[in-house]
Amino acid sequence: MKNQKNKEIIGSIVTGTVDRPLGSAHPNYPDMIYPINYGYVDGVFAPDGEEQDVYIFGADEPLDTYTGTVIAVYHRTNDIEDKWIVSIDGKDYSDEEILEKIEFQEKYYKGILLR
Repeated sequence: MKNQKNKEIIGSIVTGTVDRPLGSAHPNYPDMIYPINYGYVDGVFAPDGEEQDVYIFGADEPLDTYTGTVIAVYHRTNDIEDKWIVSIDGKDYSDEEILEKIEFQEKYYKGILLR
């Protein structure tokens, strides 16, 4: 059921806040630098009780906010959280492009990319 709900969100337009801009360090792991903007969807809550996390594609500079289309979901199979993949430039990034950009953080988890 969870995978079906994740697939249903694909294609939705979402707006949110970037709390870890491109080039910033992870708050708990200062050696982990974000090669991509990372944030959350304002007002949409995930199973962990926090706002839904997103990786934001289509910007080569740090952002404060974003609006874009959910093009995929990275479903973590060994964690409660899933990460939405959002494109702000209208491009439909390939699975390889997505997995390469999010690997810096997702290498610590098991998961699958849902399209």
